[in-house]
Amino acid sequence: MNRRNFQKEMEDVISANARAGRIPRLLLHSCCAPCSSYSLEMLTEHFLVTDFYYNPNITRREEYEKREEELARLIAAQPHRHPVTFLRGKYDPESFFALAKGLESCPEGGERCFRCYELRLREAAKVAAEGAFDYFTTTLTISPFKNAQRLNEIGERLAAEFAVAWLPTDLKKKGGYQRSIELSRDYDLYRQDYCGCIYSEAEARRRREERMEK
Repeated sequence: MNRRNFQKEMEDVISANARAGRIPRLLLHSCCAPCSSYSLEMLTEHFLVTDFYYNPNITRREEYEKREEELARLIAAQPHRHPVTFLRGKYDPESFFALAKGLESCPEGGERCFRCYELRLREAAKVAAEGAFDYFTTTLTISPFKNAQRLNEIGERLAAEFAVAWLPTDLKKKGGYQRSIELSRDYDLYRQDYCGCIYSEAEARRRREERMEK
């Protein structure tokens, strides 16, 4: 089966809206400032973006708030063709631990992560539908460590459930991930080496220890 080109699908949506003279409203679920940097730089050229920070997978409150503060700082400092609205979601780690129950030992990038994708995207879809947004999507596809195919599949399923359009993306493509690294340096962004949950933090710690032993 041929894999879909989500980058091309996004470009087709952008082109269709441009031909119609439309600047649609987009709810962008954001995981952190580094991943949002290029996402906002590119998407605000074509959309009126509301940046939605909702990440109950981040276990420690101080870590959650640090990432939230960095995202707010980036939005204020970065120039955008169209203004960006920042929307803070509820900090609700209990919802993440409920879905992770029984999957604590699941490897990074497995079923626990897929359920976490859906937890965050479900809330984004709900907010997008309630706010009458034209589209919703996520910055998560910019990461080479996240499964863009699965993220888009979940997004499309939730789009049908909540009757709000999903914007297909694979934001790492066309140098997007590399550009996010450059922008992180330019804005001196806090850049972490794990997703946010205690399981990914433990995995990152293990990798660091293995490097030190070599």
